[in-house]
Amino acid sequence: MIGLIDCNSFYVSCERVFQPRLHGLPVGVMSNNDGCVIALSNELKALGITMGTPAFKLLPLVRSEQIHLLSSNYELYGDMSRRVQSVLEEFAPAVEPYSIDEMFMRFDGFAHEPLVEHARQLHRKVRQFTGIPVCVGVAPTRTLAKLANRAAKKIPAYQGVCVLQGDGLETRGLLQKTELGDVWGVGRRLVERLAMLGIKSAWDLAQANPKEIRCRFSVTLERTAQELRGVPCIEMVDLDEARQRIMTSRSFGKLTDDLDEIREAIRQYGQRSAEKLRRQNGLAKAVLVFLKTNPHRQDLPQCSPSLVLELARPTADSREILHAAGHALQQIYRQGYLYQKGGVMLIDLIDADRQQLSLLEPPLNDAERQRSQRLMDVMDKLNGRMGRGTVRLGTPSPGAAWHLRCAHLTQRYSTRWDELPAALAT
Repeated sequence: MIGLIDCNSFYVSCERVFQPRLHGLPVGVMSNNDGCVIALSNELKALGITMGTPAFKLLPLVRSEQIHLLSSNYELYGDMSRRVQSVLEEFAPAVEPYSIDEMFMRFDGFAHEPLVEHARQLHRKVRQFTGIPVCVGVAPTRTLAKLANRAAKKIPAYQGVCVLQGDGLETRGLLQKTELGDVWGVGRRLVERLAMLGIKSAWDLAQANPKEIRCRFSVTLERTAQELRGVPCIEMVDLDEARQRIMTSRSFGKLTDDLDEIREAIRQYGQRSAEKLRRQNGLAKAVLVFLKTNPHRQDLPQCSPSLVLELARPTADSREILHAAGHALQQIYRQGYLYQKGGVMLIDLIDADRQQLSLLEPPLNDAERQRSQRLMDVMDKLNGRMGRGTVRLGTPSPGAAWHLRCAHLTQRYSTRWDELPAALAT
């Protein structure tokens, strides 16, 4: 059996854990640079506000304190996601994060009734230990687990927990009531094409001929149909598999042509990419740096320059990566353009334990490599213990144009010593 745990209004719930005053109030979280609403509480949805609403349109409601909008606090959300995962790992032998607020779990060897109780206990413990409300859906396949999770969230009778058997009457009834557009992996265009064949519900798709579905559409949709019938076709992902590319990119807080400010941004992005690379015990052979102007500002000159530089040797040393990134930026930067975005990508990655060394390389280089690794290990440990950015190469200028606009950013309560919540005695 496969379980899917989905955190309810995750970004808002994270904020409410440390700000109880927000419970019951209409709360939204905005995207980068406070652009639009990307997370909404149920109270905010009840006011008719939808996902993607531009934040500036809601300013009158914010000023009158009818609603509350917060800037994205991704450091807090990432840490709370890890805390939820640590609780889930006590209830299942395998946990696979699907997104920051959704995780698949494997439940093997349970009979139906004990599994229902196990899922309910998990539902309670996550809320108790993290403060985050979740919904739990369990079924024989991942697609059915998605469906069960949706039922747990939408149907009050389930009280946040829905466990489906593959061929049970409950599963059949749910499939018959579920529109195709609500099935995981079935988009709007597919819904229209399937409707022409008389397939209008999840049950219709489950009963369709798999070979015909594959012939007319794709093997992916065939797998979806099989999964709706209770036949597992989608395996859990191996989380230990190293990524082939690592990129860090951000939109700037405002348009800028200042080379020094852009250099600061590229330096920060390069360090972050190097940290991710070391986390997977990898080395990079090349660095790609890119810049972009705002394509929506047709009144301004447009360009999107990029450059790949090969490193002198495969490395995960932030200093070497930033040195190459700086050279690449110097070559691609063009005066007369206002840039909106920049990024650093590490490519041609290899496993550090399988690095092929040259027989002609001097022995001194091996000693340098070991010193480099020790230095990076110390930096990563300090940043892991004291908070990201405690030790870094170069100090970013306050108020630089590349900094994200975060006018309503809350504290990073769980990852920064200087932002820990304070309890005041009365």
